[in-house]
Amino acid sequence: MRSVFHTIKLSLSETQHDFTTMDISKAIVLLAIPMVLELSMESVFALVDIFFVNRWLGNHAVMAVGLTESVITIVYSLAIGISMAATAMVARRIGEKNPEGAGEAAMQSMLLALAITVVVSIAGAWYAPDILRLMAADDETIAIGAGYTRILMGSSGVIMMLFLINGIFRGAGNAAIAMKSLWLANIINIILNPVLIWWLGLEGSAIATCIGRGTGVVYQLYQLQKGSSAVHLQAKHIRLNGQVMKTLAAIAAPGTLQFIIASGSWIVLARLVAETGHADASAGYQTAIRVLIFFILPAWGLSNAAATLVGQHLGAKQPLLAEKAVQTTTRYNIYFMAFVTVLFVAGAPWIIRFFTQDAAAITHAVLALRVISLGYIFYGIGMVMTNALNGAGDTRTPTVINFFGFWMFQVPFAWWLAKSLSYGPMGVFIAIPVAETLIAVAAWMVFRRGKWKLVEV
Repeated sequence: MRSVFHTIKLSLSETQHDFTTMDISKAIVLLAIPMVLELSMESVFALVDIFFVNRWLGNHAVMAVGLTESVITIVYSLAIGISMAATAMVARRIGEKNPEGAGEAAMQSMLLALAITVVVSIAGAWYAPDILRLMAADDETIAIGAGYTRILMGSSGVIMMLFLINGIFRGAGNAAIAMKSLWLANIINIILNPVLIWWLGLEGSAIATCIGRGTGVVYQLYQLQKGSSAVHLQAKHIRLNGQVMKTLAAIAAPGTLQFIIASGSWIVLARLVAETGHADASAGYQTAIRVLIFFILPAWGLSNAAATLVGQHLGAKQPLLAEKAVQTTTRYNIYFMAFVTVLFVAGAPWIIRFFTQDAAAITHAVLALRVISLGYIFYGIGMVMTNALNGAGDTRTPTVINFFGFWMFQVPFAWWLAKSLSYGPMGVFIAIPVAETLIAVAAWMVFRRGKWKLVEV
């Protein structure tokens, strides 16, 4: 027990480790604990919002929150795509024992992100009501939720930077700093959310979220500037470096497209549920999705450990250890996701009733939770495989897999079940685990071929 507590304490400290010379299992644990806690905290943002909105503001407000979150996943996709490139490049430089190159890559990724978010923030805030209308929201939902959507879309910059800078920390192996930034952001959000909802209504929830995330970004920048991380930003890095920016863009472009493809399909599915099941089904589906995400993100955090280890081991010219890290992480993810599947199938009604007391929404949410969670083991496998490819700098292959898996299969299949066969929301629920299983199998087959070991970053 003393050894276990020591390992946990070490993983949560800001101590810098050389993961390229460490036992694989220990390296995974040291990286995974803060990464799991970090992404658990990201999912808490959505859970806190939906909890208080469900309790106090009703189904139309819940629908507005859910539809906005579905659209804002495009911002998450941009952030994740750029952070993916930053993680891959920073991990390679750290593996090569080149901290100066890591700092250069970090600054170039931040400049790229800032340029993109200016456009996204202005467009999102300006067209907020039209965004909800496009998502099949009714007039009452638009009236209640337009302000919420405007604030969240207008604050895309803090979302982008929070994801990106944490990606930099993960690539450097400083997962504990990334975790602490999200803990800080969440504590502030949890405190402010009920207060500002009571004072300002639904818009108060958006403001609380923005303030929380913004505080997390300030903390991140402080850590980068003071040099406690393996990546230390200095004034000399604040300049455009054409070669580094070109490499970042080459990795980030398909990486961003990879997640836009995935999030775009989720937007279509959210609209399908809203069209075929209306406000009650949409509220239930959005509640279930947040519960599902709460457990998916920790598994994604575990798979992020594989991405960091792949990048650093490839930088240190250790491809066999990179492959071993992926295999070990996959096994851990399967154990975790199998446990969650049993939990959701058996305990769905009790879990959902914690977030809503609306009988109609509960019925849809319980059904969604049980059906979608049947593919959880495959979600876990697919996450590790795609993150390993991304960590190696091969963002193109997962993008192709996502395009065929989501747009050539999942969306048409869900549409056929929901509309042509008149299954309604149930058709959407069925399509999700079927598609995710096929995507996981495809990613595993590509990983086994081993071409990712030859990617230069």
